[in-house]
Amino acid sequence: MNGRQKSQNKSYNVQWSGSFNLDFGVRQGSVLAPFLFAVYIDDIAEIFSFERGVHIVVYADDIILVTSSVSVLQNALKICQRELEYLDMAINTKKTCCLRIGPRANISCTPIQTLSGISLQWFDEIRYLGVHIIQSSRFKISLDRPKRSFYRVANSIFGRVGRVASEEVTIQLFSSKCVPILLYGLEACVLNKHQIASLDFVINRFFMKLFKTNNIEIVKACQEFFGFQLPSVQIAKRITKFEIQFQERSRLIKL
Repeated sequence: MNGRQKSQNKSYNVQWSGSFNLDFGVRQGSVLAPFLFAVYIDDIAEIFSFERGVHIVVYADDIILVTSSVSVLQNALKICQRELEYLDMAINTKKTCCLRIGPRANISCTPIQTLSGISLQWFDEIRYLGVHIIQSSRFKISLDRPKRSFYRVANSIFGRVGRVASEEVTIQLFSSKCVPILLYGLEACVLNKHQIASLDFVINRFFMKLFKTNNIEIVKACQEFFGFQLPSVQIAKRITKFEIQFQERSRLIKL
């Protein structure tokens, strides 16, 4: 939102600040901010549209460069930096890192250099939009941290209301506060059978604790009675929904 905007005086601790003008930009928290920023940074997504072996993923100010080799990545980073400088922006080298995925993932290589000469190190695991991607021969995510966060929140809820509230209330709190932590972003990721089974195991352990039993058949009966679906079922439904939404949006973009 361009133009001059005059701020309103705000009272804090019986003191008044002086007035000042905003010559450009939008107010913090404005609903327009994400849309205008997307328009502003859209050039970044276009610079590699004709580059072979280079793909870019942009979500707000979080950027991923995917290349076919280390040398291509080095060149792509320089191109991206020059475009950001043109937009009066810069990468945060403290939050920027590199990760290898593919048959040569375990082979060490030289650090990637920025235009200013700062080295970007290679890591075994990175976090992008809340999803932890790990170094592997193929694309793979780590579920260790989501599980730890899940256990922390679930134990907190259970410790406060688990012996006081009814099972129905506890399961409702569990479903709305804990399960989303465990399943966050998984509809856009590829999971193997072992990972999906490990998520079901986490849920089953909670039900065993809630109903004071180690019998899996009793746990399954309780889940069916309360209409609770295991992650293996929920993820399958979320993937289907995600694919439908993705296809619809892709069709709209082409139009």
